[in-house]
Amino acid sequence: MNLSPELVGPTLELRPLEAADRDGLHGAASDPETWAGHPAKERWRREAFDPYFDFLLKAGGVLAVVERATGRIIGGSRFYVPPERPETIAIGFTFLDRSFWGGATNFELKRLMLGHAFASYPEVWFHIDPTNLRSQIATGRLGAVHVETREIDISGKPAEWMCFRLDRDVWAEKVAEHDG
Repeated sequence: MNLSPELVGPTLELRPLEAADRDGLHGAASDPETWAGHPAKERWRREAFDPYFDFLLKAGGVLAVVERATGRIIGGSRFYVPPERPETIAIGFTFLDRSFWGGATNFELKRLMLGHAFASYPEVWFHIDPTNLRSQIATGRLGAVHVETREIDISGKPAEWMCFRLDRDVWAEKVAEHDG
C-alpha cells in the first residue's frame, strides 16, 4: 500500500506532507483549543509544534489535509505500520483546524483514508492516548472497537495506547448509513 498517496474528495485534497508545509500546518495547529483534550497540550505553540513537524517529516506516511476551495492546509493525518501488528495498517496523528470540527470534514477525511487502506487491508488500527476522550469518541463513531491498551512505540518513545480496530465490513455499513 502506498503510505503517501494523493487522495481527492469533494472538498478535500490529501497529499504527502512536505518541508514547505511547516507554516501552513502550524496555522491549522495554532489554536490552543485544538490540543486541550490531547496529551500534547502545548503543541499549538511554535516551540512545541516544530519538533512535532520534524518528527512527522521523518516518520513518513503523513498527509497534509488541504481545503480544495482555498488551497489552505487545515490539518494532517498519517498512515503507518503498527509495530505490534506489522501485517496491518494504522491511521493516526490526525488533527483538524478547530473551525472544521463537528461537520462533514472529518468524515470525508476518514472516508478517503479508509477507502485507500481498505483496498489493501481487511482492518485498520487506531492508537489513542487514554486521556484523549474526544478522539476515543470520534473513533468509536466510525465503528472502531477498543481491543486492548498496551505499551508501544509509535512516536519515538514507548507509551500506553488504546488500540482500536475497524473492520472493512463495519466501515462499509457506516458509509451506507451516512449516504442513506
